[in-house]
Amino acid sequence: MRNLKPIHIVLGGSLIILVVTLIALIIVNTFTVISTGFIIGLPIIAGLTSFITFYYFIKLFITEKLKILYRSIRTGKFNPNNSNQYSLQEDVIKQAEIATQQWSEQQVKTISKLKEQEEFRREFLGNLAHELKTPVFSIQGYILTLLEGGLEDESVNRMFLERASKATERMTAILDDLDQITSMEINNIELDFSKFDIVELVEDLFEDSKVRSKDKHITLQFAKEFDPIWVKADKTKIAQVISNLINNSISYGSKNGTTTVRFYLMDNIVTIEVSDDGPGIAEEELPRLFERFYRVEKSRNRHEGGSGLGLSIAKHIIEAHGQTINVRSTIDIGSTFTFSLNKVKK
Repeated sequence: MRNLKPIHIVLGGSLIILVVTLIALIIVNTFTVISTGFIIGLPIIAGLTSFITFYYFIKLFITEKLKILYRSIRTGKFNPNNSNQYSLQEDVIKQAEIATQQWSEQQVKTISKLKEQEEFRREFLGNLAHELKTPVFSIQGYILTLLEGGLEDESVNRMFLERASKATERMTAILDDLDQITSMEINNIELDFSKFDIVELVEDLFEDSKVRSKDKHITLQFAKEFDPIWVKADKTKIAQVISNLINNSISYGSKNGTTTVRFYLMDNIVTIEVSDDGPGIAEEELPRLFERFYRVEKSRNRHEGGSGLGLSIAKHIIEAHGQTINVRSTIDIGSTFTFSLNKVKK
């Protein structure tokens, strides 16, 4: 019954009327004399008449009802000058069937997307609360200790104030990064393009990270000796990206490990790789690695590293340059982050 169309119902009803009329005439003919032509012709005429009548009125009724429904779910306007567009009067049932199916599929996609966004929102708010709760509780604990008598104790007052200051700096860093990434998502990133030597930039960033790398017993190095490689990009923002990748490799790398930077040249593109030999990241975690505040809990400590927004910010910066940033990783072997920039002559 689900596959029956109105034309089938009308045709079936007409055939029933034809048969009933024929049977009635045969019965009447048993008691009276009726010509054979009349017996055959009358049911046919009755069937055709009922078919045309039923079809016209049913089509008119359904068409008018479906026109209202179709207009309510249709997103575009009708174009009377478009000869390829279906005629609403001629084939409204077929049109409505197609449009309703498309509308239904679109609603399913929309609902699925809204559920994903809701799940992401809940997870994001939970992660944000967790990130801010740690430094806030630390500050609260240090202040309470000082108020309860520690302020007069010279052996602890300065130390607790310094720890509270560091917790405040961490909270400020989280808020600054959150403000930066929010601005990036709302507005297009303004880039200040210039020519610079990417090899020299990495050398400077190695020098800036030397103290942290020594504390973690991690060696920062190039894969080999590279000649100057000139690129055209926003130097400050690219430095932020590379610095984040280097600092992550230090924070989450293995003791006595190595962070290695490589460059690959192909035509007018230079590919930059930052690799470590740390604990690695599980394959199922990789697609979410660039989400805000997302951390791989089993191998990465929340007390290490920065705000949890660094990779997300790096992704926005690289995409603003018209490029992509990717990661590949293997458990117990290490991770490699890769992105590309436009190579230029000096």
